[in-house]
Amino acid sequence: MGFTMGLNLLLLLAMVATNILSLYHLSTTMITTKPTTTTTTNNPPVPDHLLRQLQTIRATINHLTRHHPTTQSTPTTTSTAPPDLLLYTQLSPIASACRHHPDLLHQYMNYTPFSTCPTLSSAAAEPLILRGCHPLPRRRCFSPTPKTQSPSLPTNPFSPVPENSILWANYKCKNLDCYNPDLGFDLKKEKARFLVSKSDLDLPISQLMDIAKKAKSVVRLALDIGGGTGTFAAQMKQENVTVVTTTMSLGAPYSEVAALRGLVPLHLPLQQRLPVFDGVLDLVRCGRAVNRWIPAQALEFLLYDVDRVLRGGGFLWVDRFFSKEVDLDKVYGPLIGKLGYKKVKWVVGKKTDQSGVKNGEVYLTALLQKPVSR
Repeated sequence: MGFTMGLNLLLLLAMVATNILSLYHLSTTMITTKPTTTTTTNNPPVPDHLLRQLQTIRATINHLTRHHPTTQSTPTTTSTAPPDLLLYTQLSPIASACRHHPDLLHQYMNYTPFSTCPTLSSAAAEPLILRGCHPLPRRRCFSPTPKTQSPSLPTNPFSPVPENSILWANYKCKNLDCYNPDLGFDLKKEKARFLVSKSDLDLPISQLMDIAKKAKSVVRLALDIGGGTGTFAAQMKQENVTVVTTTMSLGAPYSEVAALRGLVPLHLPLQQRLPVFDGVLDLVRCGRAVNRWIPAQALEFLLYDVDRVLRGGGFLWVDRFFSKEVDLDKVYGPLIGKLGYKKVKWVVGKKTDQSGVKNGEVYLTALLQKPVSR
């Protein structure tokens, strides 16, 4: 029996040695440079399936090396830089979803290095982001700026913004009056938003701050998901609350207008992890971008990422989430309930427009408070 075990061990060592030699051969074949001698030979390219096998072998060896370190003693040398610092110096990889859209990727990367980024190539950025290609590949071209810009910018977020500071080449409309006032570009109309209550579905800022005060909580830092031109951030600015808005410029200059108003727009899709550290925000608001058209699984990941960034005792405000009434009862209500938050406000109202009546849709406005401790 001892002889059999010894033979099996010998065969195992031989197999491992063979794989390592194969890996070494493939690696050296890939990185071998062109010979300098006069008699060169045309080596055939390495087949794709072998390259995939090589990547699999490398990943396996790295995994085993991390979880099963060798017992050999290693010299205790002091690194010249902290390991964490070395991690920060690595370039972010292109998201794997980029390769599924080669036409858009080629359009985005079609530019002349060290010159101005072409408008057509920049226009492919948001379509790539929305298809999961995020972060985008890095480029070495200069971001274009308007040829004529206003010399001064408004200090009041409800003052008219200088439209000549917007790159209109990216949009069909060439001025803000072209857009529907309900989209957030009519700043006179926006000035009244979040201040008064017209129905139970509304949550005025004064009521929000009063609720936080009675709960012996504080609202200082907030995130507005899908906040359009940043009106909620503008109103909260009057309350000395810092709000960062996530927005996408889909057919309209949402990000540009928010920035011209003196607000911070995060160019961020809903499927992207929120770029905020754990447990630091007092409030997260989910605006009109967060609705039933989001797949339930994606919405669940979004809500749990919101939970990650909220501190204990922080608030989640679901503002006019709309869906079919039956889906709210069977899908979205239980999904939100999984968070285990305290229901400070939970109001459901009929969606009275033509689409809402036809499809039996309702609005949900909910203010939920995260437990102080779990």
